[in-house]
Amino acid sequence: MLAAMAIKNANSNIPLNPYIVLIGGIIGVSTGAIFARLADAPALVTAAYRVGLAALILVPLAGWKARDELRLLSSRDIKLAMLAGLFLAMHFASWISSLDYTAIANSVVLVNTIPLWVGLLTPLVTGDRIQKPTVISIGLSVFGAAVIGFGDFAIGGQALWGDFLALVGAFSAAIYLLLGRNLRRKLSLLSYVAVCYGSAAVILWLAVLLLKLPISGYSSQTVAAFWAMALISQILGHSSYNWALKWFSTGFVAVALLGEPIGSTFLAYILFDEGLTWLKLMGGLFILSAIYIAAAGEHS
Repeated sequence: MLAAMAIKNANSNIPLNPYIVLIGGIIGVSTGAIFARLADAPALVTAAYRVGLAALILVPLAGWKARDELRLLSSRDIKLAMLAGLFLAMHFASWISSLDYTAIANSVVLVNTIPLWVGLLTPLVTGDRIQKPTVISIGLSVFGAAVIGFGDFAIGGQALWGDFLALVGAFSAAIYLLLGRNLRRKLSLLSYVAVCYGSAAVILWLAVLLLKLPISGYSSQTVAAFWAMALISQILGHSSYNWALKWFSTGFVAVALLGEPIGSTFLAYILFDEGLTWLKLMGGLFILSAIYIAAAGEHS
């Protein structure tokens, strides 16, 4: 009885409906591929602008609104948030780079193994137990992602290197989510994302400068796409996931993250008239079923 009352009181303190926030996050993140298509710039530069512009907004805001909390952060918490930023930067750098070597289908399917890595690493990183509904949903979601990419796979030596980079991207994203789960239990969203995105931005921009990639001279459309990615895909999308990590298990958030390829596919169909195949629709249904099962398990 006391445990039930404690859960009820905890839920009553949630300022927003977490499911609505998570749906908003899925929609926000789904726009990333669309804006990246509109940005005529190297992939790594696009990622650096996406995270960098988001940090340019959030870091000063955190310095103003969460100054006291940031000042009281332990060195361990700061290091863990910066480590999460490192893995976020690795996720973007390796996944986007994989597109230069392998087919989009390979990259999308392999980077969407994030729930699988989260399931394997959760007991080690956060100490949480993976519940049976989450295990089922992880299997369904990864299978759905494979169905979406079936028939478009590329093979060969160069493709294998791209496949490896996509897997590194998935593994890095899993660590990023798991670290966020631990930190969001005690840190406010603004403090966490300011340190996390800020460190990710520094790492990505160092990579851009070391590789001597062009950082200026882009068209107004590309600049607008950079800002759209920062505001919608990163601040609205990724930050919604980070907010939800305080209320949901990492496994469920990772499965919900696979709503991104569904949203991106439909947006590409509407905006670029890209075809919808039966395999993509079937894969999307598997992923939606996985999200539903995971949500039902989370609710219980």
